[in-house]
Amino acid sequence: MINELKSAWPWPATAAVVSAALAIPAGYAGIDGPPAMRCGWLLAGALAASGPWWFGWRRAQRQQHATRRWLERLAQTEPRDWADALSGAALPVGDRKSACFQAFEKLQERLAEHSRQLAEAEHARAALEIRSRRAAEQAERARLILGSLPEPVIAVDTYGALSLANPSAERLFGFDAQAIGAHGVAQCLRSNRLAAAINELRRYQSPTSRTEEFEIESADGQSRWYKVTTTTMPGEGEGGQGAVVFFRDISTAKANQRQNAEFVSAASHEMKTPLAGIKAYVELLADGDAEDEATREEFLGVINGQADRLQRLIDNLLNIARIEAGAVKVSKQSQPLNEILTEAFRVVQPSAEAKQIRLVQDMSPLYLGVLADRDMLLQAAINLMSNAVKYTPPGGQVTLRSRLLDSEVSFEVEDTGVGLGPEDCRRVFDKFYRVEKNKQMASGTGLGLPLARYIVEDVHNGRLALKSRLGEGSVFTVTLPRSGQMG
Repeated sequence: MINELKSAWPWPATAAVVSAALAIPAGYAGIDGPPAMRCGWLLAGALAASGPWWFGWRRAQRQQHATRRWLERLAQTEPRDWADALSGAALPVGDRKSACFQAFEKLQERLAEHSRQLAEAEHARAALEIRSRRAAEQAERARLILGSLPEPVIAVDTYGALSLANPSAERLFGFDAQAIGAHGVAQCLRSNRLAAAINELRRYQSPTSRTEEFEIESADGQSRWYKVTTTTMPGEGEGGQGAVVFFRDISTAKANQRQNAEFVSAASHEMKTPLAGIKAYVELLADGDAEDEATREEFLGVINGQADRLQRLIDNLLNIARIEAGAVKVSKQSQPLNEILTEAFRVVQPSAEAKQIRLVQDMSPLYLGVLADRDMLLQAAINLMSNAVKYTPPGGQVTLRSRLLDSEVSFEVEDTGVGLGPEDCRRVFDKFYRVEKNKQMASGTGLGLPLARYIVEDVHNGRLALKSRLGEGSVFTVTLPRSGQMG
């Protein structure tokens, strides 16, 4: 208290009052007595006069100090925390009726409201950042998924310009990312027919989807078939709707469809030939053209031969169909390859002798064990040897040999026949394929070699290879996994 009094007491004014009291003569203004008494009276009067001012000044000092602490506390608080900080803080002005108190009260309310708005804005910003981050993650995930699709996908905007393309589409059509948004769909796809179909669909007012098949030439010059699905998307452009276009490669399905059609056509043709012969000779018999027993026997022999040919054709077709469908019953056991080949040699030998063709065996003296279905592998060997005999002129030679190759065994059928050209070598294993210029040499269905290939490769996991030169003969080589068991 004394220290406060020392610091707050108006000492200059007091000194002035004391000096004035000492200078006043005795008896002036009714003040008598010695100078000390006069000073005391004057000082008391001065204190009585300056008391209200002093207390007012002290109150202003305390309010100023409280205001400074209030402002310092406010400055040390984050704006978003002002509402919490001001809720429990007393105002620096205690007199509720004063204008200063009302001003501070309004300031406190405004600051608290500003703090609440700021907190709400920060909360909204944080929520917006989370949504933005999720949207960015979803967009990146969609980009990765779109980029990993093997099928080409493009998007066309409302003005008919390319707006999106995945890497598969870029590889197919040979454009880069710079083309996106810069060129029309016709220029990017290099197909006026496809672009016209997309633009026509975009003109519809309602969402529409259409699927069509197109043969598209890729950037590397290869033509492939695609099933193109175009789905429109609503847009605000004047040119119509946008569209998303999906391409699915159906080249394999188209090739299979074409092969199936060729297969049906070839099978029908092959069946018609023996059926026509059977029908013709039956009609001759019915009309009585066979007047003697020898003629009837001849006619019946032709009918029987054509029926056998038709039966072989049907059996081969059924065998190939079963193997392709995986429905054939396979019974594999460890077999001696040389025994199977020797049996095939004996089966083919009569037809070779009838054509005056020399059959030669060149078998390995070693045990060649294979894990095989005996009947099916025997059928493959017979087909290869019969084919060699058919297309070898009289006086030629067909050689059957076997060899051991490390973990594999092989056998070869070599002939000195007419041989095959490069194109025929590529197609000779196709169903019903027959070399046009050799059809007059021997009859056949064109299924023997395809069946042999299915038996060797699909059933026994082996390999069937062909080497041939036109006019010099052919060599069919079968390679099979080796079985180490004897028996």
